[in-house]
Parts: sequence; structure tokens; C-alpha cells
Amino acid sequence: MPVITNIADLQNLARRRVPRMFYQYADSGSWTEQTYRANEQDFARIRLNQKVAVNLETRSLASTMLGAPVSMPLAFSPVGMCGMQCADGEIKAARAANAFGVPFSLSTMSICSIEDLATETGKPFWFQLYVMRDQEFSDRLIERARAAKCSALIVTLDLQLLAQRHNDLKNDLTAPPRLTVKNLINLSTKWRWGMGMLGTRRHTFGNIVGHAKGVTNMNSLMEWTSDQFDLALDWEKVKAIKKKWGGKMILKGILNVEDARKAVETGADAIIVSNHGGRQLDGAVSSIEMLPQIVDAVGDKIEVLFDGGIRSGQSVLKAVALGAKGAFIGRPYLYALGAEGQRGVEKMLAFMHKELDVTMALMGHNDIQNVGRDDLIDPAKVLNPWMGPAA
Repeated sequence: MPVITNIADLQNLARRRVPRMFYQYADSGSWTEQTYRANEQDFARIRLNQKVAVNLETRSLASTMLGAPVSMPLAFSPVGMCGMQCADGEIKAARAANAFGVPFSLSTMSICSIEDLATETGKPFWFQLYVMRDQEFSDRLIERARAAKCSALIVTLDLQLLAQRHNDLKNDLTAPPRLTVKNLINLSTKWRWGMGMLGTRRHTFGNIVGHAKGVTNMNSLMEWTSDQFDLALDWEKVKAIKKKWGGKMILKGILNVEDARKAVETGADAIIVSNHGGRQLDGAVSSIEMLPQIVDAVGDKIEVLFDGGIRSGQSVLKAVALGAKGAFIGRPYLYALGAEGQRGVEKMLAFMHKELDVTMALMGHNDIQNVGRDDLIDPAKVLNPWMGPAA
């Protein structure tokens, strides 16, 4: 068994253990994957400002997100088909997040349902809503999230239609996988994954099958989802969702200043600066490139959160230094689930916490609340000029 010390190690192990279609579903972007790559690459260009001779005996990563305490400024992104990385994946990831004191977000396109998560974890979580043409179904999702005592609703705005992801087409992606010769050959080498799936009843989209009209099997599910994302979604509909929900609402998919200002007008409690992990508009700017501009424009009016390219505690620190109240992770916990299930997610969170803590300390800080833009150096000015002369 290899020694696992970071997220890259978990990713390598997941690549070996998870069926190809599901691993590549997680580890891919749309079209040329230019934006997917930029999300990580632009983080790497930002340098840290080392400071020394500071008393570091007592340190704190504690913060708040949406007014609730968190052990570090981190949350789990809503990810579709999380329960195909390993059996009952959403439940296992949520349990790890709960134990560590960070929020978990459940996707509309999850394998485990809203009710599954509420029953199996017994803790509040955030629910992510895709707005569908079927108004009755969307309204019912909101009601189900309220009944499950979800503490926030995340409305995703950047998926009114689905961008092409080449690997999903090549792999004939479905949940559960079709039993073709190609799939059977691949699945035969993933015995650990297969044994887990034999031990659960959750094999398809738990929030949809049995809840949407006429959706009872794989064929009817594929037909229903192919034409359901609401192309007519606009800011007025967003305001109506906020009114219907009545609780805390986060808008995900904000990538420019004008949209951020419009988001404030809806009465939302927070926005997530995000390009959907490079899985939608290929060629869009990286999330970290736009974060400073958006923070400067609306940061005193709404809580600004961040998503896209986080692969380490250092990435979290950079996002916080640029003004994000917290950062979301998606692929890191998918890799962790695929590698070692709940134990893998627990390891991943420990890696992130330790790296964030040590990095903060070596930059001369003992409290994450004190980190700011003067703690970063970008001498090449490869991103937007968010700071003055290099220190």
C-alpha cells in the first residue's frame, strides 16, 4: 500500500480503483479543457509573502461561512454522481465533513437523495438546486430540502444547458453503468468498487427517480434529463426562488462583476465565484483571476465564496487572502472517496488543514482572519493587477 501524503496520491489511487467512466467524469472539463487547466495553473502563479519572527505558539483556522462556525474556511461543493465514486459516496463524504466541522453540499444530481442524507447523517447540510423546466419538480425539491432542514440553498446559474465533455460521450456515461462488453471488462478490474456497490441499493439519481413524473428507469431518466434544464432562467426567477425558499440562499456560477452586482439585488446571502470547475464555458477565465475584482465590487454587500482549482491548503489560503470568505472543493474529495471512501475524505481534510495551518504560520500569521492581499506576491503580474508593487 503506497504512503498517501497529499491529494495527488489520492487521485492516483482513485484512478486505479474507480471505473473509467466515473473517474473521468470527475477528472475532466468541457471541450478543450482550457478553463479546467487554468483553474489550477493560475493558482500556481501566485507567490506567498514569507514573514518571520512572529509568535506562532497559538494558531487558529476557525472562521464562519454564512454566519455559521467552521473549523477552517472550506466547504464541499455539490457534485453530481458523487455516489458513483464509491458506494453511498455522498453520505460518506458528508459524515467526514460533519466530523471535521465544514459544510457539505448535496447536488440535485446526487446518487443518495436528500432524504438519505438527512436520515443517515442527522446533521444540517446545504442543498444545490438545478432549476428545471418542470416547475412542479423544482418546487418539490425546495420543499424536500426544507423538510430535511437544509441550512442553505445553493442555486447554480451556469448550467442552463450542458456543455460537451468528450470523455462522458466516449465512455457512454450512465448511472448505473450499462452492462456493455467494454464496461464489463473495465468493471472486472474494479472489484473493490463493485463489492461496495453490491452492498447498497443506491445506484441512480436518488433525487429524481421516483420523484419526477414518468421517470422510473434508466431510459425514462435519460429522456427526462436531456431536456430539463431551464433555458428561461433569469434574475426574476432567481428572486422568486429566494422568496419561495425563505432561508439562506447562495448563487453559484458568478464570474463577472456585473452578474455579482445583479446577484446582490436578488437578496441572496452569498455568491460563489465559479466557472463550474471548467466543465461548462471552455475558454472562460479562471475563477481565481476574477475573484479580486468581484470582491472589490460587492464584497461589502454580500458574502463572497470561491470555487475552482483548489487542490491544497495553500490554494485555500490564496483564495482567502484575495477576499473569499471560504473556498469550496469538489475533485479533491471525489478522488478521496474513490481511493479510500470515508477514510480517504478524512485524510484529505487532514492534509488540507495541516497545509493551510503550516503555510499560514510560515507567512507570519497565527489567525486566518488576518490573512490579506499583502501576503501574496505576483511579480510577473500574470493575473489582474490586484495589488501594488511587490514587497
